[in-house]
Amino acid sequence: MEKKRTAFAGAWYPGSAEECKTAIQKFLTEKSGPAKGSFAAGIVPHAGWVYSGSIACRTIASLVPSSPATVDTIVLFGAHMHQQSEPFVMTQGEIETPLGDIAVDADLVEAVTDNISIRKRSPAKFVDDNTLELQYPFIKYFFPDAQIVVCGVAPSFFAPVIGNTVVETANAFKKNIRVIGSTDMTHYGPNFGFTPAGTGKNAVEWVKTSNDAQALEVMKDMDEKAIIAQGLDNHNMCCPGAAAATAAAAKKMGTTRAQVLDYATSYDNTRSDSFVGYAGLLYGQ
Repeated sequence: MEKKRTAFAGAWYPGSAEECKTAIQKFLTEKSGPAKGSFAAGIVPHAGWVYSGSIACRTIASLVPSSPATVDTIVLFGAHMHQQSEPFVMTQGEIETPLGDIAVDADLVEAVTDNISIRKRSPAKFVDDNTLELQYPFIKYFFPDAQIVVCGVAPSFFAPVIGNTVVETANAFKKNIRVIGSTDMTHYGPNFGFTPAGTGKNAVEWVKTSNDAQALEVMKDMDEKAIIAQGLDNHNMCCPGAAAATAAAAKKMGTTRAQVLDYATSYDNTRSDSFVGYAGLLYGQ
């Protein structure tokens, strides 16, 4: 069976099963741990695990059902894309992780692509993208028997269509799914060519309390158009298409509230005039 090989293991995140498990178990004890409640979808960051792995881990862990219900498929939206980029999806095969392979839900992918136009990519031709790959070990750890649908979503009007269609199709197949959207927040500083609030602690405060706060508000409101506009106009989401698709999917799944699990910046870890914001957000009942 064709397999998507790892590209970032051993660099952006641990390269062995034991190292991944050790890191995950540590992440689960940090701050308040995973959220309590019933959640169907979430937004996670995708920097190296040393920076944002704890937030991503605890957010994904919060999606595990408290009841014995089995999650059949994880839907993962991500990828760095422009408005004019063509959405894409892995069609079949397996995804390699240090914790074991994840099978692509080929039946669900085929049904989705029968309904809407998404570029089909085989595992061998699938992009190496940190927005997606850094979530794979978490998904395998918390949902060891689940299959996956992994899709690159552009920040366009089509993002909510993808989110809605995936949920409608999963419902038709009577599949229990969880949806994950991958985006980092503001990329600030001279390294990113974005310095509207100068440099230093005042810039960090502006990112935290203004620019990223605006993005989190529209994400909590599940306002897909506003999510895309925020990301494109204010540079406070690098993957607003993925976030918008996730918000649309969450609404279609019947979620009624949003909760920010955690927020941080890379400045908290490494003092630099160039830094990135990270958030973990959950959609539930």
